[in-house]
Amino acid sequence: MSNYHIKHLEEYYQVYRKSVRNPEGFWEEIAEEHFLWRKKWDNVLSWDFSKPEVKWFEGAQLNITENCIDRHLATRGEKTAILFEPNDPKEAAQHITYNELHKRVNKFANVLKAQGINKGDRVCIYLPMIPELAVSVLACARIGAIHSVVFAGFSSTALSTRINDSDCKMVLTSDGSYRGAKTIDLKGIVDEALESCPGVKNVLVAKRINSDINMVSGRDQWLQPLLDNASEHCEAEIMNAEDPLFILYTSGSTGKPKGMVHTTAGYMVYTAYTFKNVFQYRENDVYWCTADIGWITGHSYIVYGPLVNGATSVMFEGVPSYPDFGRFWDIIQKHKVNQFYTAPTAIRALAKQGAELVEKYDLSSLKVLGSVGEPINEEAWHWYNDNVGKRNSPIVDTWWQTETGGIMISPIPYSTPTKPTYATLPFIGIQPALMDENGDELKGNQVDGRLCIKFPWPSMARTIWGNHQRYKETYFSAYENKYFTGDGALRDEVGYYRITGRVDDVIIVSGHNLGTAPIEDAVNEHPAVAESAIVGFPHDVKGSALYGYVTLKDTGESRNHDNLRKEINQIITESIGPIAKLDKIQFTSGLPKTRSGKIMRRILRKIAQKDTGNLGDTSTLLNPEVVQEIMDNVL
Repeated sequence: MSNYHIKHLEEYYQVYRKSVRNPEGFWEEIAEEHFLWRKKWDNVLSWDFSKPEVKWFEGAQLNITENCIDRHLATRGEKTAILFEPNDPKEAAQHITYNELHKRVNKFANVLKAQGINKGDRVCIYLPMIPELAVSVLACARIGAIHSVVFAGFSSTALSTRINDSDCKMVLTSDGSYRGAKTIDLKGIVDEALESCPGVKNVLVAKRINSDINMVSGRDQWLQPLLDNASEHCEAEIMNAEDPLFILYTSGSTGKPKGMVHTTAGYMVYTAYTFKNVFQYRENDVYWCTADIGWITGHSYIVYGPLVNGATSVMFEGVPSYPDFGRFWDIIQKHKVNQFYTAPTAIRALAKQGAELVEKYDLSSLKVLGSVGEPINEEAWHWYNDNVGKRNSPIVDTWWQTETGGIMISPIPYSTPTKPTYATLPFIGIQPALMDENGDELKGNQVDGRLCIKFPWPSMARTIWGNHQRYKETYFSAYENKYFTGDGALRDEVGYYRITGRVDDVIIVSGHNLGTAPIEDAVNEHPAVAESAIVGFPHDVKGSALYGYVTLKDTGESRNHDNLRKEINQIITESIGPIAKLDKIQFTSGLPKTRSGKIMRRILRKIAQKDTGNLGDTSTLLNPEVVQEIMDNVL
């Protein structure tokens, strides 16, 4: 049992060694002791990365919702499972208990079945962060339908591409959504998308903003009346271990989005085990991940990981800046949040507002802080540590991907000594390898290479929906018998890992491989700088040179830009070396970002290279208007 909850560094090393010496035995023990199975497996693992093919807990049968809900009813029925915090702080929070969640999921599952949804059918979910989103995800899993959640900030084009790629029969949406002071017409976006989606037969619409919307006769129905009439009893569909649980799209660096397929048993075991350890969750804790369920972070660490562990998971509809920039701290104080998991982008935006806003609130309930989505820069790490955690709550800087399903490299709080900008040590069972450009593994410490994983882990994506060849080419063709993450990393003198950015964000300047993340960290150290992004552009002498896009804090706007450029390059020279100096620095009011806060360096790279003929679909960006501004002022 002790393997399930690691409490100190020595125990981490013991358990880690066990997990890599005998992975099958290790994961079998975890799976046997902590989960509900309808039938045990015949074989723990079979794998072949050359095909690639991976199967965990083969022959086992289960339903993930029985693990998320049913098994808790006897002991935790009246415990809050989902704590819904609405966009408007004046609207009351909802505490949805495990008993209540059980009824809601069963009713929703019965509605889906009555609408002709069967095991294996794909259901597209395009909902804001309201309880119906979590409930619908679980309802699909209850009956064996494959959910495909599309973040409710994507454009109609992006939505229709995803619906058609996985051939969804149904769309679940709402009349609209709240985002801070704005409302968004989600139903209008769905209507537009469905003009080119012949496969969709039914649309179920939840009421959220009570707006007048167009309902298409014979296709669209209001959700609530159907739920009101549905039975609250629904037998869980028995699923095989390797049956698909969900498809989640991740944007490719080229071409159309990739529908990553995650299967049932391995995903459940790994997300539950990582959640328990990375957040050191205890029985009466209140845990909050600020992500949207439209992303993998929300799937694994708002819904499945927490609920399998019988946790209380906060689900927040709003944004960090509404009604003011104290909203996150207000929620932590109000619900006495113990674990807080957010993105560096959010931390930087909040840091820009100053620490005074944080000091107004009581954050003493916090035990663990988390960071996800991109490597956290040193300045943001220290701000988060000093002002939010008061140096009492360790920061888990987690590295993982949509494709990995769960956290792969991370400190374990109170066990792993943290180090700013380092994701630190591989999680239990994860076997990383750093590779050089010749395809050889770099052994030992103080090395820098491309990050691969050389042994399968339970929650890895099994394929790209409808395109196994693309899955093989993208992840398993660069290095023989290894999963290639697409990221560069370095391993320091004690074996800690630091992610240095996407390998396509590694720029070779005068023969030197320069990862953009450390340079951006250096630029962001300048007191006037809020955020930066570095890309390469062709240079006659160096091959490539560095182009910096820099957003200033409000205090820096009146400063002399030429002086600022010199100061920024001086900091880079001091922290990395003159080789990493920026040839061009363009000051901009913002950087183009995806809705999850990732900076779209692909677009910035094209602008710097004066190649703006095809920037792709920028409508799905959080701030598409900034692209034109940057193009107009390119150096």
